[in-house]
Amino acid sequence: MGKIKAHHVRITTFIQATEDEDKVLEAIGTFIPEEIDDEDIHFDILETEGFFGNPIKVVNVEIKRSKAVRAFLRHFKELLDEEAKRYILENLEEKVGEEGTLYVRFNKQKAYLGEPEIDEGGDTIQVKIKVKAFPMRKEAVVKSVREWLEDGE
Repeated sequence: MGKIKAHHVRITTFIQATEDEDKVLEAIGTFIPEEIDDEDIHFDILETEGFFGNPIKVVNVEIKRSKAVRAFLRHFKELLDEEAKRYILENLEEKVGEEGTLYVRFNKQKAYLGEPEIDEGGDTIQVKIKVKAFPMRKEAVVKSVREWLEDGE
């Protein structure tokens, strides 16, 4: 019963001018399982400016194909320790948007070390999972995510 389905996954972060781009990309790689083919990952880096004119890069990674999304979901759940699962479950109402997306932020430095840790700060990697639920209402998505995270598999 603890399975979840999703339309797509988006992973987003910012690369500040003071950060090593390769390290930030490696941190994002923590969330992408090796079995996903490169052609199933849409990767985009947008160069922009911060509030004070400082250069910033916005990194967006999108996974859309069903097989790749399923692989991501299995990997994502494995990355979560019991404390992370408990945190998401306790804050599920705030973590699921009205449009059915689960939002979870992770500490960028910890992700680089291969130790993803939930972090509500500003310097994070945001994972957005557009959950499939019927009917497509927030309550149905919350129920689906709760069952998925509570399932021991």
